Amino acid sequence: MTPASEHGGDSAPPRRRVRRFLRHNGLGLFFLTTFLLALAGQAVAGHAEFNNQIVSDGMAPLDFGAYLASSDFAVDVTENWQSEYLQFFLYIFATVWLLQRGSPESKELDRAGTESDKDQMVGRHATEESPRWAAARDWRGLVYSRSLGLVMGAVFLLSWLTQSVTGVAAYNEEQLRRLQAPVSWAEYLSAADFWSRTLQNWQSELLAVASMAVLSIYLRQRGSPESKPVGASDSATGVEG
Repeated sequence: MTPASEHGGDSAPPRRRVRRFLRHNGLGLFFLTTFLLALAGQAVAGHAEFNNQIVSDGMAPLDFGAYLASSDFAVDVTENWQSEYLQFFLYIFATVWLLQRGSPESKELDRAGTESDKDQMVGRHATEESPRWAAARDWRGLVYSRSLGLVMGAVFLLSWLTQSVTGVAAYNEEQLRRLQAPVSWAEYLSAADFWSRTLQNWQSELLAVASMAVLSIYLRQRGSPESKPVGASDSATGVEG
């Protein structure tokens, strides 16, 4: 009889399959779970803060479900998302060409640029295990070879657009509570409120990336691929533990 594994099946007991799935996907599951917990915590705290504000303005408090559907909650969420994806987008493209001597976050000092087809295993250098589009020599190979940065950039732009749309709605609600005239979306894009929300997130994300790139030159975390091996020299570049 042909083993089940040859047909892509799995004859392992269900409990073992679950343990293996958790082990093989632990990093993603951990951060997805902590993201959901943090989002839930933000929703609870934001709801309380929002109601404190509108009650002090002499208005009735909003129930939790209505707050989750409000522009105030949406703009608070999306302003964080767009800064995170901006960080990834810039980091992915910057590290193609820019180097940092001694950092595991940098490529080796002689590998700046997009590298050769052989190094990247694309086109005729693709292997049987390579993704199918890696072997394509037309637009598919071009797009796939830049797909990570393109997706991160697209998510950044979409979340930034969403922030601007929900932000102007939240801003105008506050304007109306103060008996002031609302503004248009175009006017909001040049308003201090929009750029204050945007830049306070950008500066923190960019500082975090710079700190990681530089501190990892001199500091270590044993067993982490984000760190060099504990005994590696400070000048070792592009070496992961």
